[in-house]
Amino acid sequence: MADIYEFQLTLDLPSTLPEGDLAVLRWHLGHEDGEQGDYAYPLWDARGPARRIGGVLVGELRSDDWGWALTVRQESHPDELDDLNRIVNWLAARTTTAGVIGYLRFHEDDVPDVLVARSGSARCMTLRAEHITDPGARALPDPYA
Repeated sequence: MADIYEFQLTLDLPSTLPEGDLAVLRWHLGHEDGEQGDYAYPLWDARGPARRIGGVLVGELRSDDWGWALTVRQESHPDELDDLNRIVNWLAARTTTAGVIGYLRFHEDDVPDVLVARSGSARCMTLRAEHITDPGARALPDPYA
């Protein structure tokens, strides 16, 4: 069995994002042909059922009047982490989203490392098990409790 990570990214980008940057994103999402930059293959072009992490693999880039919305959920091998780190920092320098933009979770772990965008870069913050509480039978916390 291979080591697999669940990688999830959700962020917004400005409407002024250059066409070259959009082309790189579209290529990574499997929407355009041709090699882009220092990457040998698209990082987020997988679709359909996720073999190891459950759920579905997605990669979407959509526009609206205010800009671009990007959502990615992929299975990633440890050999891809350097490339993921590079593109996440590249996006963090361009995003209009502040705060949590995603997470990375080893498929056997319950708790992910959270990706946070601040001041034009991304930081990986590790959640500690001692900060996790068991809310009992509820799947989500009760905001009125």
